[in-house]
Amino acid sequence: MERGSSKHGPQLDEQMARETQGLTQGGGAGARSEEWREAEPPADGEPEPGWAPEGGIDLAEGDETDADRRDWRARIGSYLHKSDFPANRDDVVAAAQAENAPDDVLTALQKLPADGRYANARELWGALGLRIDERF
Repeated sequence: MERGSSKHGPQLDEQMARETQGLTQGGGAGARSEEWREAEPPADGEPEPGWAPEGGIDLAEGDETDADRRDWRARIGSYLHKSDFPANRDDVVAAAQAENAPDDVLTALQKLPADGRYANARELWGALGLRIDERF
């Protein structure tokens, strides 16, 4: 037995079902996001919000237990893939740009030595000063 409304005819029931289908079954990426949930843009003259406060990450110091360094390494790594290696600085920057990496990530990668060549992410972390200790 099919459920329907006793107040409407079958055609109106089907039309109403189609109108609310996006709400009841989802409508793909971004279907449930409302404009009021989005973050407000910065006001005039205010800096663009970034991943970390200015000077919050010191790439020259710290160790493997430093959460900022682990997060920074993971953040950079999220825009690079195994297939991007081996690579030089320009290859790494281009791969990150293709993944729409934010400016702070691209700036860090552009500071790499121009003549450097990186066989894998581990060598890249070393060149960025993000030391990785051996676990075993």
